[in-house]
Amino acid sequence: MANPKVTVVGAGFVGATTAQRLVEKDIADVVLIDVVEGLPQGKALDMMESATVEGFRMRITGTNNYADTKNSDVIVITAGLARKPGMSRDDLLAKNAEIVGGIVDQCVKYSPRAVIIIVTNPLDAMTYLAWKKSGFPANRVFGMAGVLDSARYGYFLSEELLCAAGDVEAVVFGGHGDDMVPVPQFTKVKGRPVTELLPAEVIEKINQRTRDGGAEIVALLKTGSAYYAPSASVVKMVKAVVQNTGDIMPCCVYMNGEYGLKDVYCGVPARLGFEGVLEIPVWQLTEKQQKELAASAAHVQENCSKLKL
Repeated sequence: MANPKVTVVGAGFVGATTAQRLVEKDIADVVLIDVVEGLPQGKALDMMESATVEGFRMRITGTNNYADTKNSDVIVITAGLARKPGMSRDDLLAKNAEIVGGIVDQCVKYSPRAVIIIVTNPLDAMTYLAWKKSGFPANRVFGMAGVLDSARYGYFLSEELLCAAGDVEAVVFGGHGDDMVPVPQFTKVKGRPVTELLPAEVIEKINQRTRDGGAEIVALLKTGSAYYAPSASVVKMVKAVVQNTGDIMPCCVYMNGEYGLKDVYCGVPARLGFEGVLEIPVWQLTEKQQKELAASAAHVQENCSKLKL
C-alpha cells in the first residue's frame, strides 16, 4: 500500500518545518514545492540526510514543478508574505490572495481529490478564497488556526497554573485574529475546567495574551513570524486526515447554519478524517461568546468581500 502523499507549498520557515515534522513522525511522504529554484530541493536533501540519524522511513522531495505534486492526498498551503512588526494579519490580504489563488489553480489541476489545508494569513479569508478557487466541496477545504490558537492558550494557562502544558486541553473559537474567542469553560486541566482553577480576571488576561500571541512573537523576532507552533498545529491536522482518526479539533471551517453562521469560514471544533471535515459538532456557548463569535465571523466576511470573488 502506498504511503500517504502530502504536498507542502512554500519552503519558508513554516513550510519547511511542517515538511520536517511530517517525515520525522512518519506520517506521509512529502513534496515540498516553492517558486525559488534550489530552495525546496536543498532543504529536502538536508532533511533526507538526517533519516539515518532520526530513523524515519518517509521520503521528502523538493521541487519547483507542480507536476511532481500529482495525486496528493493533502495539500498544505503556507506560501505568502509573513507579518512584520506593527502589521495585522489583515494587512496581508491583497498580496496573499494573489499568491494563494495561483497556487490553488495549480494544485487542483494535479490533485483533484485532495484535501486542502490553508496556513497563509489572513487565514480565514484565504481559506474562503481557496474554497471558491478550487471548486471543491467545502468539507475538503479548511484552515489551520484554532489548533494553534488553542496551543498558545494552553501554554499560557500552564505557565499560570505551574503545570505541564500537555495537561491542558484548551479550546479557542473564532477567526484567526484579534477577535478570536477563547472558551475557558471547555478548557480543562486534567479534566477540570479552568474556570474552577483560576479567577475570571486572570483568565481574561490570558485570553488577551492569546489573541496577541502571534504579534508577541513577531515583535520579538522583528524579521519574521512564528513557525514552530504553526507547523506542529498543521501536522496534527494532517495526521487526523491521512490516518482518518476522527479527532475533534478547532479548525477554520465552512459554516452553513452552525452557531447561527452561514456562508463564512470561521474557527470552531470539527471532526477530521479522510474526507476532510466529517462533522461540526455544536457546543453550547454563553450569550457573550456567541455574540463574540458572530462579530468575529462578520470581520471575516468583511475581508472576504474585499476579494470580490
